[in-house]
Amino acid sequence: VKLLNVSMLFYSFFKTLIGQEVVVELKNDLAIRGTLHSVDQYLNVKLLNVSIVEPDKFPHMQSVKHCFVRGSVIRYVQLPKASIDVELLQDATRKEAAQQRAAK
Repeated sequence: VKLLNVSMLFYSFFKTLIGQEVVVELKNDLAIRGTLHSVDQYLNVKLLNVSIVEPDKFPHMQSVKHCFVRGSVIRYVQLPKASIDVELLQDATRKEAAQQRAAK
């Protein structure tokens, strides 16, 4: 149940970033910059207008313009600083922590 709540928190947050440019770093060290088009409850993401951050390391990926990335292979998502509502995230984190304490 805890993992589901955290996952839904991230899902809700990423939904607010649709249309923003993000960098998705995969577990195989490939970093893809693109516009976040969609995200689902499994944190799979679809990116449009993609470019590879280090094209010399992954030359075979340079022709890719749009991609779908499975959530389980994502290591990090770099977000635009202006898009982050720190107070909203802190509030959501406090609520989650309070719910976990109440459940014990």
